[in-house]
Order: sequence, then structure tokens, then C-alpha cells
Amino acid sequence: MRILIAEDDLANAKFLSKYLGKFGEVVVTKDGIEAVDAFVNALEYGEPFELCCLDIMMPKIDGYKALSSIRSAERKHGVSRMLRTKVIMTSALDEASFDSSVASDDYDDYICKPIDIMKFNEILKNLDII
Repeated sequence: MRILIAEDDLANAKFLSKYLGKFGEVVVTKDGIEAVDAFVNALEYGEPFELCCLDIMMPKIDGYKALSSIRSAERKHGVSRMLRTKVIMTSALDEASFDSSVASDDYDDYICKPIDIMKFNEILKNLDII
């Protein structure tokens, strides 16, 4: 499995990379533009990501705009809704502050940071990642 992590905080990026590395190849990007570029390049080379963890608050473009670009790239490349990349949005915003109506049809789940491993495992199980 190929996994894309878009995270501008080094500690969070290392944590996610180490944890998800046991499930497959991990690519880490530090901002939204790098994430979209990595995603599109993977599609064009026929090596798409199966999972993407997108931080909501990133430099250059935020996670919502990156997600919109990712979904647009999938449509452009003919990826069906059933085969599209699973996306987990991550944020330091607590769940009460998170606006789940924004792009709610485009992401698969959301988790607050710091990431609770038990909750994260449950999300991964529900998405058939593990």
C-alpha cells in the first residue's frame, strides 16, 4: 500500500510516518502544494496512493484546497468513486471546532491531534486499511 502524509509539523509527520510505515510505503510532504504534486505524479506514473492523511492547516494551500485538487486529479484520470484514495483529515482543531460540512463528501474521516492510536486504528479498520 502507498500512503501520502501531508503534515507541516515535523513531530506529527514523524509519528504518522513511523506508525503507518508498517502498512506500506510512506511519502511525507510538508505543505499542500507538495502533497498535490506528489499525488498527481503518483497517478501519472500508475502508482496511486491508497491512503492520504491531510493536515487541515498547512502552508501554501490548506488541506481542504489540497483535497479538492486531489479529487479533481482523480476525476481527470478516470478514477471511479469506489476506487478513489481514502482520505483522513487531521487537525489540531478539536471536534467541536471542526466544520465537518466543508468538503464532507470528499474525505473519509477526521481525527484530532494529538492522534489517539486507538481511535486512529478504529478509523483505519473502518476504511479497510488494516
